[in-house]
Amino acid sequence: MANSDSQFAGSIPEIYDRYLGPVIFQPYADDLARRVAAMEPRAVLETAAGTGIVTRALIEALPDAVVLIATDLNQPMLDHAARQAPSTRVSWRQADALSLPFDDGSFDAVVCQFGAMFFPDKIAAYREARRVLKQGGSFVFNVWGPIARNEFADVITQAVAALFPDDPPSFLPRIPYGYHDVDVIRRELESAGFSSVKIETLDVPGAAQSARHPAIGFCQGTPLRNEIETRDPARLGEATEAAAAALAARFGSGAIRGNLQAHVIEARK
Repeated sequence: MANSDSQFAGSIPEIYDRYLGPVIFQPYADDLARRVAAMEPRAVLETAAGTGIVTRALIEALPDAVVLIATDLNQPMLDHAARQAPSTRVSWRQADALSLPFDDGSFDAVVCQFGAMFFPDKIAAYREARRVLKQGGSFVFNVWGPIARNEFADVITQAVAALFPDDPPSFLPRIPYGYHDVDVIRRELESAGFSSVKIETLDVPGAAQSARHPAIGFCQGTPLRNEIETRDPARLGEATEAAAAALAARFGSGAIRGNLQAHVIEARK
């Protein structure tokens, strides 16, 4: 994975949270929080917490007595998350999911929303999640389905690629939407030591106030921005407008709706 694929710095965290959080992440964050709450855990670890979208859902879903630690390798994302959820119920900590700074058997549940795709060594990350789980605890996470099943991302990818036909940006299909083979996911979890793995494919509608919201979110609030600016920093605005126009052409003017698909995985120790 190129270094630029995991660079969420500068204005990216705020744009990511504002324009993509409600549109594509919140429905799945609420789903994960419900699943974890049903387990009645006493201690929960979140890895790759990003801007804290799942963290905020967990705060709402879990009783006050539950210990909740939210971690991310990217400090700018974590700083933004802490500002959005200034709750004494959460402990924020910079940590690498491949080398967690916690004792064996510390948590009843480990949660990760759309972070596994970024792990450079997924089996190592899965081993770490299993290590810090108590016996009988669960690793609950999700990953996006194929980009063709995630309409906003698919339309934007095609619109931006048309601007750079000789070297189309590939971040979205290559990284966030590139880890969707459920057989591979199951095999890697089993290689990490998990013996019980359940995978559910969940389609939900994504809703945005306008075509500009997901266009801004994807083009300016993800590492796709780095790819666009590497090719021509003067064309970021043009790429955003092209993405918005393509979305409006596909889904109409005003508020828009498009299909989202993700795999939700529960692996028990």
